[in-house]
Amino acid sequence: MTLLRGRRTPTRGARRPKPAPRSRARGLGADDSAKLVRSVRVGFVFTHVTRLQKAAGLSWDALAKVVQIPPRTLTRRQAGGRLTPEESDRVHRAATIFAKALELFDGDAVAARRWLEAPQHGLSGESPWDRADTGIGARQVEDLIIRLEHGVFS
Repeated sequence: MTLLRGRRTPTRGARRPKPAPRSRARGLGADDSAKLVRSVRVGFVFTHVTRLQKAAGLSWDALAKVVQIPPRTLTRRQAGGRLTPEESDRVHRAATIFAKALELFDGDAVAARRWLEAPQHGLSGESPWDRADTGIGARQVEDLIIRLEHGVFS
């Protein structure tokens, strides 16, 4: 029941929009941070990589570059079914950047992909994907996204 102008009105059947879990937007299934940390420590199953690749619209070679995992190693991991913890952390980093770019463009995946691949003035002319190949670079991309969300374009 909700309070409306001093009276209680029933809200049975009222639909409330469910926010999309951030981890789902990242191509991951872990809904809480402790579970996510455990998943990284054990190593993600390879399907996380596949989901990220499809969601971000990256070729396998481009994804390999972004997550700093050689293509042959990705092939071996696919056959083995699981990433190492270090590789999982890099996949999570890339998924986080894609999710934040997706939020920046209000869920428009095409616009987010274009932005991630294009040179950005705020990154000294590098594309966000190119800059995000290190932890420090990924934080710079996240900072740029935050600045853009707040209207700071420099």
